Amino acid sequence: MSEPGTTEADVGNVQLLPSMERRNHSSLAEFVFLGFPNVGHVGGWLFALLLLAYLFTFCGNMLIFLVIRLDVALHTPMYRFVSILSFLELWYTATTIPNMLANLLREKKTISFAGCLLQTYFFHSLGASECYLLTAMAYDRYLAICRPLHYPAVMTPTLCGKLAASCWTCGFLCPISEVILVSQLPFCGYNEIQHIFCDFPPLLSLACKDTSTNVLVDFAINAFIILVTFLFIMVSYGRIIGAVLKIKTAAGRKKAFSTCASHLTVVLIFFGSIIFMYVRLKKSYSLTLDRTLAVVYSVLTPLVNPIIYSLRNKELIKAIKRTIFQKVGRTHP
Repeated sequence: MSEPGTTEADVGNVQLLPSMERRNHSSLAEFVFLGFPNVGHVGGWLFALLLLAYLFTFCGNMLIFLVIRLDVALHTPMYRFVSILSFLELWYTATTIPNMLANLLREKKTISFAGCLLQTYFFHSLGASECYLLTAMAYDRYLAICRPLHYPAVMTPTLCGKLAASCWTCGFLCPISEVILVSQLPFCGYNEIQHIFCDFPPLLSLACKDTSTNVLVDFAINAFIILVTFLFIMVSYGRIIGAVLKIKTAAGRKKAFSTCASHLTVVLIFFGSIIFMYVRLKKSYSLTLDRTLAVVYSVLTPLVNPIIYSLRNKELIKAIKRTIFQKVGRTHP
């Protein structure tokens, strides 16, 4: 029975509300990527460059991972962390770059709502894991250079494994609350994602509801993950540089700096871009800036990792040659 003062039309409208809400949500069962707008005739070149970058990233990181795992001489904490980083980069790039390549080829650049949330979750999970892993690597270098006598006793294979497992576990736990909050937002109407892959800022800009809570939660989580780990890394390297400067011989200083320069380069490129992208209390800045930063931390950083860790590391180059020659020797007795 309807309440006094209500008409049959009102009751009918109330009954239609759930179905209208379902239609609003079902109309956004998928999103459309704007991707790289106005590329025109250079789209083919962009696809070729991105494909080459992805192939080099995949092959380079896979080579480093396999060589370190196969060569017993590299079974040290430092190289174990490098192999874990290379393995992580394989999955980190797989969450976004193949989809970018596909979107450059097809006219309808769509992704389902669930697929968009999954891509966002895995991208942020792996990104957070990389933040923690780079921190663990900085701690390893700090112990090796500043506490060399205690290093073998402290950085044992067991501790190395626990640190790596903790990095992955914490990384995959961090974005859960953000994804849950985004999944509960109403998306009704405009469904074009003005970005090259699914991410929290472009998704929040599409919600037809106040997202200040989401922005605040994102800021708090990202600030904790990014700024705390970055500060820890910088403090570690500040102490490392201080210890290296005390080394009396120039050869000793050069060797110590060379082992850390590659790690620090990766840190500065990776953290420099994600700090500007995620530690902010706004949904978005310039769309061009967002896309540029996204290319830096999703494509450029994984691309330079194999270059920095292999071409600048004589021990790793020797291990690669040993592994290749062993395989060739077994194939051609």
